[in-house]
Amino acid sequence: QVQLVESGGGLVQAGDSLRLSCVASGNTFSNYAMGWFRQAPGKEREFVAAIRWSAASARYADSVKGRFTISRDNTKTTVYLQMNSLKPEDTAVYYCASRFGTDAASTPGEYRYWGQGTQVTVSS
Repeated sequence: QVQLVESGGGLVQAGDSLRLSCVASGNTFSNYAMGWFRQAPGKEREFVAAIRWSAASARYADSVKGRFTISRDNTKTTVYLQMNSLKPEDTAVYYCASRFGTDAASTPGEYRYWGQGTQVTVSS
């Protein structure tokens, strides 16, 4: 079992930055690839970013590439999402997820464990 707790969301203006954190507990954190997803009202959950267990590589949705950065600190069992140049269309509940294995997968169905989510609201 893996428990995930996100934090760092909030209300910001367009162009601002936020850093989300996700602390994991339970099984060995370093064995899991980690991902961030988001869901806006009335929309499906969508992929944002993911990182391999070794942090050797990451992948991003086209909509956030160049603005968001995912990272992880296995010593702190924490994954981060640095979000810069935020836009109103980034408004959503952001979820942290983990999957056993090395691949930084991009579909929700490939992740087994999920956090409760943290709200990010970007005003124009």
